[in-house]
Amino acid sequence: MEKIEIQKFIALNEEFETANKLVRLGFGELQSINLDNDFYFLPFQLLSQGFERFMKAYICVAYVEKHDILPDFQYIKSLGHDLERLLEEIKLNYYSHYRPVQFEADWQLISDDMNLNELLFILSEFGKLARYYNFDFITGSSKIGINPKEAWRKFENKIKTVDIHTIEKLTNHDVNHEVYQEITNYIINLFERFITALSRQIIWGTLGELGKQLTISSFFDYGTLYEKDFGKTDYRKCTTKYKETPKSIHKRIVSDELNRKFNPDFRSKKIRKCDYKGDWPFYADEIIIECRQKHWCIVTIDGYDYALNGAAKGRYKLENPHDAGMAILGKSIEYFITMALKLW
Repeated sequence: MEKIEIQKFIALNEEFETANKLVRLGFGELQSINLDNDFYFLPFQLLSQGFERFMKAYICVAYVEKHDILPDFQYIKSLGHDLERLLEEIKLNYYSHYRPVQFEADWQLISDDMNLNELLFILSEFGKLARYYNFDFITGSSKIGINPKEAWRKFENKIKTVDIHTIEKLTNHDVNHEVYQEITNYIINLFERFITALSRQIIWGTLGELGKQLTISSFFDYGTLYEKDFGKTDYRKCTTKYKETPKSIHKRIVSDELNRKFNPDFRSKKIRKCDYKGDWPFYADEIIIECRQKHWCIVTIDGYDYALNGAAKGRYKLENPHDAGMAILGKSIEYFITMALKLW
């Protein structure tokens, strides 16, 4: 393998680091989309750039491993901003098939998953042309791209059909935020699998020792993800807005415990993950649900109270577990609200 100049090594490392930050921020901004925030432009910008930089950096390092020299400017330039084209280049020239079943599953995902292809197409079009869609439309450009926001929403509607249950959720103040979370969780789950499929190649040596060295602090960890790990990360914690927004939670004190134990208007129940038969939505393995005066439902996690339903959120000015980062986005807490109300 060619000994890369230290400046170029640093530059490649920086590209992997930048791509990793862009992808994580993009996931975080995507998880922030809700009924009050439909600013898709930012996650589109972050993810289109993040995926492009990751795949181009991947190709650069894989090229060194294969040809013992860095690719030239014209080769990388010829790949453009087309994410589908970049992925095709990787599949054709820089993807190794190993024996473990997992690698065949990875290959099947990046080759045959139509939903992944559709999402990459939208982001590709955004990166190539569609980020200026409004100006192109306003000025009557002959090279107008797709409307990325419209295409994305069409995809969302496809994976989350508007049935009676969805309508009921959207009109339920307690859980309407979960509809967007379920959609976003599906998309991020798919993108995580995509990044993991390529990162696993790094772990198994397709990019050689150089690839491992350059990704150890960025994408290397993605290569260790498996089925149980996808869709569990709250990437909003990477965003500045989330970090700087104060979280309205309540640290329990002695009087809270006395009320829980002796106040006839308070009823509570401890629930453990190991005893729960459904899809456990909390990061903690044990929680306590509580219903006050047959109306206000809260949940205690690690000594702090959070609002389970909208009534408690309004009365006590508490965050719900999803907004506070204590519950997995895309996993519903609706049944826990029902259980709390049924304590009476």
